[in-house]
Formats: sequence, C-alpha cells, structure tokens
Amino acid sequence: MKVFGICASPRNNTTEYVLKDALNKLNRHNFETEIFTCYGKDIKPCMHCDYCLENKKCIIDDDMKKVYEGLQSADGIILATPVQSGGISSNLSAIMDRTRALEAIDYNLLRGKIGMSIAVGGDRTGGQDFAHLKNITYFMIHGIIPVSGGPFGSNLGASFWSNDSIDDIKEDQYGMESLNRTLQEFENFLNKYI
Repeated sequence: MKVFGICASPRNNTTEYVLKDALNKLNRHNFETEIFTCYGKDIKPCMHCDYCLENKKCIIDDDMKKVYEGLQSADGIILATPVQSGGISSNLSAIMDRTRALEAIDYNLLRGKIGMSIAVGGDRTGGQDFAHLKNITYFMIHGIIPVSGGPFGSNLGASFWSNDSIDDIKEDQYGMESLNRTLQEFENFLNKYI
C-alpha cells in the first residue's frame, strides 16, 4: 500500500521533520511512501474559473501536478501543516482548493482513501485543533476517511509544539506519543479497508 504525505510548510524545518519521521515508521512496516514538500515549490491559489469542469484539468501549470499524481496513486494521505494564524498554512489551503480539478475528472477519485492529520504549532495551544479540523473537513468533503489517534490525547490527529526549533520538536515527547497513536490507527484503517 502507498501513503502520500504532503508537507505544507514553506520551510524545510519542523513540520517536514515530523512528516518524514511518520513516513519512515510506515516504511518500516512495509508501506510504500512518497513525500511532497511545499518548500521551494510553486503552488498558486485556485481561481475557481471552472476551466477544470470543462477541460478535466487545471488551467494553472505549476508544481501542483506532482500533488495530483501523488493523491491519485495513494491509498493513504497524510496532511502535515504548520499552524499559521491559528489554522492551516496558505500552501495547504491552496492545495485543498486546487483538488477540485481532480474531482472534475472523476468525482469519486479520492473516495475511500484513508486520511491522517499532523499539525505543528510554535505554541502548545497555537491552533493545532483548528488545523486538524480543517484537514478533517477536507477529508470528509472528498470522501477520504479521516483517522484520529483515539480519545486519549490524539483526538483529532498528531499535534506538536515545535517552539520553532528542530531541537525542541525532537524533545516533544507528548507530540511523538500523539504521532505514534495516530499512526497506529492509520495503519489499522489502511489494513482493514484498503
């Protein structure tokens, strides 16, 4: 089975570190993984021009093509976002909006895939839950089955407090526990439903 991870940070720092850790753990359990990072990429916002509805492709020619390919080929999808202004990054918002072009090709293209959320905040309570809820809403709109880590500390997904530092995120034991719980459920769902 294949898992496609999107790192929606404009930097290659803490969010990318956490997502790579998650994908490495999945690799060790025999999942094929692929990462797309927004760092250094060109992802323009959706113009909602309806070109995709008539032409079955997006009018914008940018790095979103790699996201389209990854989403289509994946059985599981991990959205990893830094918390910005109390929610998801503008990069992830653009990616979510641009997914419309995939469903113009086939409304059911993403349905039945398994989705997981990772949110990395500079503060312990910087908006991680709001970021998770946006990711979960995205999953639900597109028929992707959202998975949490369960009712004991990972209710919506894996939540981290980075303090904007690689060293600090490596020491975030609570965050790593939430990641491990959420990954366990994610694997369970993939193995059961895919």
